[in-house]
Amino acid sequence: MTSRPDSAVALRLIESVHKRLVFGRRVKVLSTALAEFLPAAGSALDVGCGDGTLGFLLGQKKPTLSLLGLEIMPRPFCRIECRAFDGKTIPHPDCSFDVCLFVDVLHHTDDLLGLLREAERVARRYVLIKDHLCENRADRAILSFMDWFGNRPHGVVLPFNYQTKAQWLKIFPACGLRCVAWKQLLQGLYPWPFSLVFGRNLHFIGLFEKRHENR
Repeated sequence: MTSRPDSAVALRLIESVHKRLVFGRRVKVLSTALAEFLPAAGSALDVGCGDGTLGFLLGQKKPTLSLLGLEIMPRPFCRIECRAFDGKTIPHPDCSFDVCLFVDVLHHTDDLLGLLREAERVARRYVLIKDHLCENRADRAILSFMDWFGNRPHGVVLPFNYQTKAQWLKIFPACGLRCVAWKQLLQGLYPWPFSLVFGRNLHFIGLFEKRHENR
C-alpha cells in the first residue's frame, strides 16, 4: 500500500520541523551526556544508530573510540559506518565491543529482554542506555506524541513499549547487567517552556556492567 501524496507531504513537513526545532539540540546534549560514560579508547556498537549524527558527535568527543552502527532500516546516508540487522540478533560474536549502546531504541522493540541479552553477549564490559521512564498515563501520552513526531516520518516501528523505573530495574539484572551509574535529569534537551512538558523525569541514562565478565 502506498501513502497518499498529501500524507507524504505532511510527513516531510513534520520531519523538517522536528529537525529544525528538536533534533540538532537533542543530539548535541545527548552526545555530551553520553560521552561521560564512554571510554576514551576501545570500541562501541551503536544499536539503532539512525542517521549516525549522534555517533558522529560522540566520535568527535572520543576520537580514539571506534564506533560502529546497526540499524533495522539503514538510512541512505549515515554519518558513521552502519550495518543492517534484524532487530533481534546482533550479528557479532561474543565480547566483540567494549560498550554496546542504545539511545532511545529499546522502547521500539517488543522483546526488551532478548535484545538486552544480545547486548550483554556482544559487550566485553558495559551496556550504555538512554531511554524513557513512564510512570503514569500522562507520561505515556507525552512520550507517545514525542515518539510519533520524531520517528513516524522515518517509518520507525512504534510499539510504545515504555517502562516504569521499577520495571527497568527488574529487567537489567534478568539480563545479567548491574547498574553502576544512573542519571535521570537531563538538562537542556528541550528549550523552556517545552522542557516543562517534554523534559522532567521522562529521560534517563544508565551505565550497566556485565555481571560475569570475560576478560
